[in-house]
Amino acid sequence: MRISWLLIAALALTPIAFAPHISAQTIQQAPQVTLSRKIELMVRSKFNIPENCDIQITSRTPSSVPGYDTLRLSITNGKENVGVNFLISADNKTLARLEKFDLDDNPALMIDLHGRPIRGNPNAPVTVVSFDDLECPVCARMHQILFPGTLDRYGNRVRFIYKDNPLLDIHPWAMHAAVNANCLADQSADAYWSYVDYVHTHGEQVNGEARDLAKSYSALDQIAAAQGLKANVNENQLQACLKVQDETPVRQSMKEAARLGLNLTPALFVNGEEIHGLTNENPENAVWNVIDRALREAGVQPPQQQAAPASK
Repeated sequence: MRISWLLIAALALTPIAFAPHISAQTIQQAPQVTLSRKIELMVRSKFNIPENCDIQITSRTPSSVPGYDTLRLSITNGKENVGVNFLISADNKTLARLEKFDLDDNPALMIDLHGRPIRGNPNAPVTVVSFDDLECPVCARMHQILFPGTLDRYGNRVRFIYKDNPLLDIHPWAMHAAVNANCLADQSADAYWSYVDYVHTHGEQVNGEARDLAKSYSALDQIAAAQGLKANVNENQLQACLKVQDETPVRQSMKEAARLGLNLTPALFVNGEEIHGLTNENPENAVWNVIDRALREAGVQPPQQQAAPASK
């Protein structure tokens, strides 16, 4: 059994929480319990550490918190090891957990948008970035929420940018679709968005009745060619790009998604604030609430309109 990284994440995000004092009566009843054992038992109980993980105190050093030292614990399962810092009071009666965050090191505020097609006002005060999978049904639903409803609601106040995060284990033609979209983006933002619109509303057409992957690829190429023709792109350049199927830009975007900790699609960022997929009965309102908050932060009054109807 591997150490649960969800467990480690829970440790990293837990705010200061003070352990209860151990009464004198308890100490008299169990004088043989050492300080290290008390610490281990408290950590195991508060954070549900698996029984097959060993916990050891590796160091105790001065901290920046008055009255507390930094206590370094090592959590080990076989060859895997994770170090976690706690605070312990000078009188050895209180254990606490404190995590510091560098406000200038937030990956959500540093998403690479260079060269990505923009829908909406390029100079809008609010940017909605969506990590998208063109074969994902939930992404298709989110796409319907954004276009045209959200775009119409906010007008020139918001711009929309898509990044690629195809979930290759479950969506076999998502990579091919993303590569084709980028081939169009190289020449025309309009062609890119027309292609994305079409694929997100014709997923079953791409799948086909036989679910033949080669036929899905062919369908995607035909859709790309048709959208390119409408946008009057260079046909020879487009066909060459479709044939090569260079996955490099898509995989770079996937790496960025991994650094952001994204394992589901869609994932939206509104001026750095993350929204995960469709998580309630009124996803439009969930998205709009975050956009409204970002607009107010930017000093722009959100539109006064009726709330979105409940999604079916």
